[in-house]
Amino acid sequence: MRNLCRGLAFAALMGSSLFTAGAAFGIEYKIVTASPRGTYIEIGRDLAKFVAPAADVQLEALPSAGSAENVRRLRHEPGVKFALVQSDVYQAYLDQAAAGNREARGLISPLRLILPLYNEEIYFVARQDAPFDKVHEIRDQRISMGPIGSGTALTAATLYRQMFGSSVADDKAQFQSNEDGLSKLVTDKSVDVVIIVAGQPAKVLADMKPEAKALIKLLKFDAQQPGGQEALKTYFDATVRAASYPNLLTEDIPSVAVKAFLVTYNYDQGHTRRYLGNFAQSLCENFAKLQAEGHPKWKEVKLEMPEVGRGWTYFPETTRRIRSCLSPAATPATAATPAPSPAPARRACNQQERILGICN
Repeated sequence: MRNLCRGLAFAALMGSSLFTAGAAFGIEYKIVTASPRGTYIEIGRDLAKFVAPAADVQLEALPSAGSAENVRRLRHEPGVKFALVQSDVYQAYLDQAAAGNREARGLISPLRLILPLYNEEIYFVARQDAPFDKVHEIRDQRISMGPIGSGTALTAATLYRQMFGSSVADDKAQFQSNEDGLSKLVTDKSVDVVIIVAGQPAKVLADMKPEAKALIKLLKFDAQQPGGQEALKTYFDATVRAASYPNLLTEDIPSVAVKAFLVTYNYDQGHTRRYLGNFAQSLCENFAKLQAEGHPKWKEVKLEMPEVGRGWTYFPETTRRIRSCLSPAATPATAATPAPSPAPARRACNQQERILGICN
């Protein structure tokens, strides 16, 4: 009965969504994304609709728990050739690998970047009657951090640790979907804050009805408060626009964001490299169509491959093909970067390792 009530309460906030699969094309590949109501899956579907056909690829956009799970599925699941991964998740795997975690190294070192995409906004949702309005006031609150294996959970854990100098206490941390967290927020009130990571407009918030404004609010990020500058060493200033969520907001809300990347594996089979190269060529040639007809976040993407940090490496074949369809003046130089060096010592499992699924 409780689950039924939660479902009805959440349904009162949300609209419905519908996806119709496109026509079939040549070889079958998959891209792992995130929540069925998130931005990643819409980006994946845009790639399937506007890019894959010209590369003779039938691309299926698969939902997932999020970025951390995507890294694992890209490494091990047959047919998965692409993944959308948050920059902080990718870096967390590199850091754990450098700290001596062999599983992390085995997962991340063969992965390669195709293209940086856009910044994903981070939302901090509280009840409308909560006695706090800003992110720096959520210390010791009960926080819905996203599912284990999700980029949202890793982001929530990282941000909290940067802002407050410690992890979310085990009895305060809840790992569940955005929908379940929002339901608990407004029904049994067993959650005080729900953290959501999604490029705006995010369907889970954009589809809410006007009545939701009386139930929930978005918290403001204040960079001048303690922990704010520390958070901005990893994340970026962002604005959640009222125009993206007219049923929830009457003014823009300051927040933070994390970068999304399109990622693949360092394939050495000739036919796979050709298909991925053709996909990159089509991405370049159909980029204007993505920006005109795809999700609004495509308008923030640039066809460029900036230098990246240690352990971050572009896939040579896709890089070559993207460069080949751009004028030389428009293509920045890309540095080749080595994989992280192994380190023999490692500490006991922490919250970050549990979220990444590399606790051993």
